[in-house]
Amino acid sequence: MREPVAQKITKPAKKAKKNRQPKSFEPPKQEQSISNLIEQDTQDLITPTPNNKRSHFLRNTLLASVSLLLTLGLGLAAERLIVDLFARFNWLGWLGIAALGIAVFAIIILAIKEIAALFRLNHIDDLRLKASQILLSDDAEQGRKVLNNLQSLYQNRADLAFAKEELLLQSIDIFDGREMIKLAERKLMTPLDIKAKQLTSASARRVAIVTAISPRAFVDVAFVAYESLKLTRAIANLYGARSGFFGSLKIAGAILSHLAVTGGVALGDSIVQQLLGHGLAAKLSARLGEGLVNGLMSVRVGIAAMKVIRPLPYEVQKQPQVMDFMADLAKITSIKDKP
Repeated sequence: MREPVAQKITKPAKKAKKNRQPKSFEPPKQEQSISNLIEQDTQDLITPTPNNKRSHFLRNTLLASVSLLLTLGLGLAAERLIVDLFARFNWLGWLGIAALGIAVFAIIILAIKEIAALFRLNHIDDLRLKASQILLSDDAEQGRKVLNNLQSLYQNRADLAFAKEELLLQSIDIFDGREMIKLAERKLMTPLDIKAKQLTSASARRVAIVTAISPRAFVDVAFVAYESLKLTRAIANLYGARSGFFGSLKIAGAILSHLAVTGGVALGDSIVQQLLGHGLAAKLSARLGEGLVNGLMSVRVGIAAMKVIRPLPYEVQKQPQVMDFMADLAKITSIKDKP
């Protein structure tokens, strides 16, 4: 019998691991709030791509050329009118020149107001974007600039005089940019948010009642569009945006973009049943149910308007939800359907 002999076992060489930094020493990632993430996603969705920039340039070129042609046509028409008036009577010609001068002066004033309103809207958009960035970077210098811009934005607002004074006194002892933005939201945005919710709730009740008793669908559509525009302008003026005609168009486009990102304004019967309960929804008449749906649409428009016009993002305050307005809408359920 042979004696056992030890055999040398060779193990395959292990692959050398790459040097990496231990996870325990990695710098902590900066957390983002849900509102900031939603704001960032919304900005990413509406950020123009090169193709969109090219299409915007073509559209602006088309609008500029059409506007120039219309201006030249109106100028020639006015010139022919003045010549014809002088051909009849001299005093008619001078009267036409005076009326034309007044019209031109009024157009210039309106154009200046529209341009100022657009600049004010852009200023509010820049404030909201800078505030969102400060919430992430905690830049004290930029935070102080945002506070100064807010003070100048609401310098003529008597209803915010006490809030502005408190903001000025309490911000002296704050050296963090993030805390400055939170303080400004608590002091300035809280009273404005309360008023914006009241405006939205009142508009939703009017829409629900009128569309519940109106005999024609055309009346429903017209009234909902009118109330949506009226609510948008009221919220814009509340937050400091002086919306003119073109400013209102810009705000409406931003609201529609926001509604498209967040799921649209369509609310069906199933949503009404979930909000009001199956038993109550079953007792409601068809017209009253349609009124509630239209009222909920107005609520969504009001919430979107607050989101896109508010000069500060939602960080401290809770962003309004549809459920916050259901108590007011439920008060109209006692209205009987029109025979």
